[in-house]
Amino acid sequence: MTNVKIGIIGIGNMGSAHAQSLIKGEIPGAELTAVCDLNPARLTWAKETLGDQVLLFEQPEDLFKSGTIDAVIIATPHYDHPTLAIKGFEHNLHVLIEKPAGVFTKKVREMNEVAKKSDRVFGIMYNQRTNPLYQKLKDLIESGELGEIKRTNWIITSWYRSQSYYNSGGWRATWAGEGGGVLLNQDPHQLDLWQWMCGMPVRVHAFCGFGKYHDIEVEDDVTAYVEYANGATGVFVTSTSDTPGTNRLEVSGDRGKIVIEDDKLTFWRNRVPERQFNAEYTGGFGNPECWKCEIPIYGSNLQHVGILRNWVDAILKGTPLLAPGEDGIKGLTISNAMHLSAWTNQTIELPLNEDLYYELLQERIKESSYQKPNANGKTMDVKGTF
Repeated sequence: MTNVKIGIIGIGNMGSAHAQSLIKGEIPGAELTAVCDLNPARLTWAKETLGDQVLLFEQPEDLFKSGTIDAVIIATPHYDHPTLAIKGFEHNLHVLIEKPAGVFTKKVREMNEVAKKSDRVFGIMYNQRTNPLYQKLKDLIESGELGEIKRTNWIITSWYRSQSYYNSGGWRATWAGEGGGVLLNQDPHQLDLWQWMCGMPVRVHAFCGFGKYHDIEVEDDVTAYVEYANGATGVFVTSTSDTPGTNRLEVSGDRGKIVIEDDKLTFWRNRVPERQFNAEYTGGFGNPECWKCEIPIYGSNLQHVGILRNWVDAILKGTPLLAPGEDGIKGLTISNAMHLSAWTNQTIELPLNEDLYYELLQERIKESSYQKPNANGKTMDVKGTF
């Protein structure tokens, strides 16, 4: 294969952006050959914008059977990501899914198992992994420069959304349409980066405000506490109601602390590790000598284009994936655990009780106000399961 023929399912905001990146030639070795969307208006947009060389499909199954693509990008609503990915693998296609990997880990685990049995390249659009700031922090942790982690704190409240935003689409902020609120819509990148850099927690206790500041079904305000296997703790605070908001990540370790804020990485580095200082110092009050280091950051933050290029290079050249699709279950596990903790008012031990989460999610779906479109484009009550 010298050129990857790519199809896109779902050409809303993200799918259309990916389509234009491909049409403009921003992804070497790739060409857009087909798009698919249930909405006739989006297909009209595609015909007018992408040109006659791009084939149009109304149904995913027709695209899968067409033989016109080698790989597929799935940019549909959240619930459909695992189902369509599985069908893609069954048709021997390489797959890239948008975030999140899905809504509940039980289905995402099934997707991962199918992907593992295939020989296809499976990626996820975790475009924040291309950010040199987070790549540098990951490097400083993994190299031991920070020492053993003691504490992580991420305040990510720069997601302000007005009520009119939620009113703009009937599926938004509903259990049946979206499967969650700020944790499923805005925060998948941060939850992924958190575990990518600092590791997975073993316990989660969360407090979620469901429709606390907006007229919505799902969470718009979250404060969560986690524990790690080594005894370290973490706090994750997020909201769509704070303005002005904050985006500050702080990771404390034996050798100091690192803060990422305002697109800068600052390392307060202890000359002597704290545990060593604690054992050896005899002067009562005192602290180890500490240096404030502004860490230089090199490289470009290529975002979505960077993930697309990496995925295509993995298909053509065997380049390691920066964001393997199987990793999508990790951040989703954390958000599922936060929901489950808030629903049951209990601390959740990981691995997650996936059956209990699925059961309680279905209860909320049955009471959801969302009217799901059927195959004819009309709406119907959502009373089934996902």
